[in-house]
Amino acid sequence: MRVVVLGNGIAATMFAKSLRERDNDAEIDIYAKEKYHYYPRPNLIDFLADRIPFDRIFAFPEEWYGNKNLNVHLKSPVVAIHPDSQEVELEDEKKEKYDRLFLANGSKSFVPPFKGTDKQGVFTLWTLDDAYQILGYLADHPNVVVIGGGLLGLEIARALRNRGAAVKVVEFFDRLLPRQLDSQGASILQEQIELMDIEVRVGTATEEICGETEVTGLRFKGGEEMKAEMTIVAAGARPSLDLAQSAGLATDRGVVVNDYLQTSDPAIFAAGDVVQHRGRVYGIIPATFEMARIAAANVLDQQKQYGGTIPSNSLKVVGINLTSIGLVNPEEAGYQELRKEIREEGIYKKLVIKDGLIVGAIWMGTKEGVGEIGHLISAKKDVTKWIDSILDDEFDFSMI
Repeated sequence: MRVVVLGNGIAATMFAKSLRERDNDAEIDIYAKEKYHYYPRPNLIDFLADRIPFDRIFAFPEEWYGNKNLNVHLKSPVVAIHPDSQEVELEDEKKEKYDRLFLANGSKSFVPPFKGTDKQGVFTLWTLDDAYQILGYLADHPNVVVIGGGLLGLEIARALRNRGAAVKVVEFFDRLLPRQLDSQGASILQEQIELMDIEVRVGTATEEICGETEVTGLRFKGGEEMKAEMTIVAAGARPSLDLAQSAGLATDRGVVVNDYLQTSDPAIFAAGDVVQHRGRVYGIIPATFEMARIAAANVLDQQKQYGGTIPSNSLKVVGINLTSIGLVNPEEAGYQELRKEIREEGIYKKLVIKDGLIVGAIWMGTKEGVGEIGHLISAKKDVTKWIDSILDDEFDFSMI
């Protein structure tokens, strides 16, 4: 059986690794747009911040692919899928047959439709080549504005500050990390970021990137302006749907898949950022890992089902530990919210509880207890008896 994989990011690589572990004989061909082997996207931030060298960006040494008998075709983007003949078409019009196709071409940076995004000095960060271009321009343009106060925007800001740049962050929403934090937690995070000499503006809508041919500043709604020599747009990402749509696959906000990670064509599977499952586009690493492993099993007709992933991110945002799990900003009635903060230390804990069960949590500034909270959510343990003490630093989770 020949399995063709489109993309070489985390979904593609974990799928190929899992498939090879299950089947020594399958012919696995990976077609990649980039000229580099797979690197975890968070490593771009460490590279941008000068914390790791080029050779430590990559997840596996080059010989790993040969040892796994994975045929990787770098700089070989697929430009079309032909489901009727079960072929993919490359840029040189060459066609390659497949028995099963795995779509893992991920997502791409979203650039809002404000004016001036075509000017010299406007960047996004999505690939290693993007990082090189940013560093090249930064050398002579150290006054930077990052548009976007999500995870990527804040990490870019800290990385460039580490390079000595003067950095400001502008966020459209009224708080930082609007998907992961509530207003109280976001205000504590903002204070910690500003202590790093990074200026933060929230509730600010960019209308135009100013300058004739090069960036000279930003203009906001209401007419206020801010000077800048370069701008990095970190306004989120959108699934890359062109290939799937031109092939006639069912799409909505992502490529629609069933519980077996099959698209509307049963010979084509998909996982990762490009996928929409049960109406949800995840865009998070834990979901991608789980999808990739299940898709690999189902390519071999092992009939494993994907039931969804509880949204969970455990990471460091500008060096601050942050875990956000499940529903953290309930909008309906019937939820109880418990909070504890030590503002001067940047610590914030929040639990969202419904019918005695924890359905969401924010854990910032500390790792202590976060594993136990994650377990309580997964196990659906009733915590009613411990409501008054569960956020205490000395709380004994073994009691539950």
